[in-house]
Order: sequence, then structure tokens, then C-alpha cells
Amino acid sequence: MLFAMDLNSQNNLIDRQPVAAGRFYPAGKESLSRDISGLFAKCKKTAGNQRVRALISPHAGYVFSGRIAASALSAIPEDHGYDNIFIIGTSHVMAFDGASVYHAGDFVTPLGKAVVNKDIANRLRKEHRVFNFPLTAHDQEHSIEVQIPLIQHYFSTQPEIVPIIIGSRNDRILRQITNALRPWFTPDNLFIISSDFSHYPSYKDAGIIDDLTAEGLISGDPETFLETLRQNSKKNIAGLSTSMCAHTSGLVLLYLAEKHKNLEFKRIDYCNSGDSPFGDKDGVVGYHAIALVEKGSNPAAARGTESDFSFTKGEIRELFSIARNNIKTVLEDGKRMTAADQAGIPAALRQPLGAFVTIRIDGKLRGCTGRFTSSDPLCEVVRSSAISSAFEDPRFKPLTSEEYKKCDLEITVLGPLKKIKNIDEIILGKHGIYIRKGQSSGTMLPQVATEQGWNVEEFLGYTSREKAGLDWDGWKDAEIYIYEGLVLGEKSN
Repeated sequence: MLFAMDLNSQNNLIDRQPVAAGRFYPAGKESLSRDISGLFAKCKKTAGNQRVRALISPHAGYVFSGRIAASALSAIPEDHGYDNIFIIGTSHVMAFDGASVYHAGDFVTPLGKAVVNKDIANRLRKEHRVFNFPLTAHDQEHSIEVQIPLIQHYFSTQPEIVPIIIGSRNDRILRQITNALRPWFTPDNLFIISSDFSHYPSYKDAGIIDDLTAEGLISGDPETFLETLRQNSKKNIAGLSTSMCAHTSGLVLLYLAEKHKNLEFKRIDYCNSGDSPFGDKDGVVGYHAIALVEKGSNPAAARGTESDFSFTKGEIRELFSIARNNIKTVLEDGKRMTAADQAGIPAALRQPLGAFVTIRIDGKLRGCTGRFTSSDPLCEVVRSSAISSAFEDPRFKPLTSEEYKKCDLEITVLGPLKKIKNIDEIILGKHGIYIRKGQSSGTMLPQVATEQGWNVEEFLGYTSREKAGLDWDGWKDAEIYIYEGLVLGEKSN
């Protein structure tokens, strides 16, 4: 009966009125415009010469996730246009065995109308039964609506939109939805997946779970993503109800992208509701901005030459100052800065590079954490890694003020990962290695092998057993990557 009613509704044009205004974002046009302008002014900017094919953007209240959602759209060059924007979310209000595409009118927000491409919407309904589910799925659903004012603000020429709500978790149905959308998954159209990430763990647990979920997603492999979600559930983390509320929508994007070898996912920014002055740290919601881009469309992708790792003595001193000052601030004030102040930071230290910070006392390891690759500036990676090495390395207790006076720091700046087929490609002292098998992975930095006097197979064996949690010979049927690192010593600079 619902199926028949929905088929007939295409003749009754009814604009979808806002239900999130006044709750998720301001209801007044002027206040909404002012708030959105502020979000884009403060958000992280990553747009370069890159062609963005899809975005994953949060849909919470703007005071919690608006800055992250703005950073997602800001990954698109301002002068780039699209024919259509497909906005896809997973229903919060009802379950049904397919998808509902809004076709009966346009979407209204305080900023005006967002025109729905009714031709595409009705083609989806006419040609694919999986899209013939009732419009009522949109009535109280906020996940599509909260994206639209941001779109209206960002694009000078407004693309038409195709609003889609998914109501099923059945993989067969998700594949049907994917196949129906595939003809429009082209460079002329943008796909926005509207999704928050972890729901209701503690602030610290959210950071861990959201990082794992993002890694599973940006792998580009649907099964890796699903296995990550399963493993997250098995951790029995207090308060965690889901790792990604619209994971079915994310899965559709992975299915769309999996045959396109020229596409890759890139992280843009992250926070959770505990970072907002209106949130608490006990039960938070996580927010990622992630882009799917065409490979080679961003000049940053070409980085990796030796010159990228050449720093002046002044730049090296600046890196160690950032590391030291942030550790000292935590020790003295009990506070940590949420991001490094980049005012006056040299351009070389604002490159998106991975890095590790190692802490030693009397030559003995006292902490070491970092990131292989990052879309964040090097100065920010060093800041966060220094704090993590001092206070969050699970192998050690948090660094004390007395220990801080005696510690030496070492910063290793990392180049891009390169997958190898033959271990003869590994050059001891030059290459770090990263081993990955299923959900297990681990690394050792380039200097570790020479410090310990290992040969190549020992380097692989120790990394496999001690870091990846595999057997000694686990590397033999695992993926092996190498990367170069520039080791910066504090005392010599």
C-alpha cells in the first residue's frame, strides 16, 4: 500500500520544509548566514588543485560539528562546479528495505530553496524498485537537511541536489542502491555522505575508535571497513552504541568507488562533541571530514623528493620548541592546546607530513608515538605526537616534571609509504617498515634497525612480532611498506 501511494505522489509537488532549523542550526536567515560564515572562516582549509568526487561530512548541530562540515566542503576549490550533489544519509527515524529519494518538490531552508533534480529522482524510482519507498522517510530526518545551508553558502552557482535516505542494512539491497547510482558517479557530480562517527563513548575512547573507523574507511576496501566495525563492537567500550551512524551510506560510497583505481580517500579534519564549549567529555559523538579525490590532482601528492625533507636549523629549532612547549604546558598547567598556532610558522613546517616524536632519558626509551601520513601540517603532527609520547604511550606511565628535565627528544619526519614486493628493496638505516595483515599492523622507524644491529629479516621479524602482533614470520604473507625518514636530533641543532 505504501509502495502504491508513493508512486502516485510524484504528481503532487510539495516542497520539503525545514525541521532542523532552530534545533541544529539557527532558524533566522541573518543569524544562519552569520554563523555559517564564521564556520568557514575558522575551519581547516585543504583545497588545492584537486578534484573532489565525494565527501563524508557530519550532520550534528552546527555548534558541535559545523566547523568539520565546513572543512569538508572547503576541500573543494571555490571555482569548481558540479551538475548535481547527491546527498545520502541513513534514516534515523524508520527502517525500510531500500532507499527513499525526495522527488515531490524542493528542499527549503532559511537561506532559500535548494532545487531537487526531479528528473534524476524520478528516473531512480522508475527504473529501480529499491528507490520506491515513501517520502515520509524525509519528514523528520535531519541528516540531509543540515548539509544544505552549508552547500547554499559555499557554492556561488547552486548545483541541483538529489536527497536520498537509506533505510536498510541488508548488503544485497545496498548493492542494488549502489548499482542504481553508478551511472551518476562521475566527475560532474558530487556525492556527500552525511554521517557522524562514534556515539557516546568517553572523549578519549572516541578518539581511538574514530581513528580506527576512519582508517578502515579510507582503506577503500568494503570488507576492511566492515571488519573494523565488527572489531570495534567487540571491544565492549563503555557507552559506544555505534562506530558510524550512517555506515550503510558509507558502504554505498565504498561500493561505488571500489572499481575506480584512480580514486583515493583523504582525511581532512576531526573533532568530537567534547571539543565544543557546549559538550561534555563523558558521552561524546565523533565527527570526521573525509574526501574522496582523484589521484594526482593535488600537487601535494607529488611530494616525496629528498628536498621535501630539508630543513634549516631555525626550522628544526622551531619543531623542537613546539614539542617542548606543549609538553611543558601540560605538566605545568594541566592543559593542552587543541592545535598549534601556525602564525609565523615557516612554510616548510606546514607541509602535510607524518612524524614521530621519541623521548629518551639517559639513552633509554621513555615514549614514542606519531603518525605515518597526515593531512595535518607537520607542526601540528609534532605537537600532538609530543604530547602523546609524553603522556599517552601505553608502555609507560605519564611523564613527570622531574623526568622532563632529563629527557631528550628526537623527531623523525616521514616520507610517503611505498608498497614493496621484494624485501631486497629495504635499505637498513634508510627505510622504516610498515607491516599490515588484516586488522593487524605495526611499524619500526628507520633508525631502529641500525641502533639494534639487526639484519633485514630480523628487522622484519621484530616488527612483525613486537609491533604488528603477528608471529615472527608473519611478515612473509603480509603487506610490507617502506618509507624514508629524516631523523632530527635535539642536541645537534
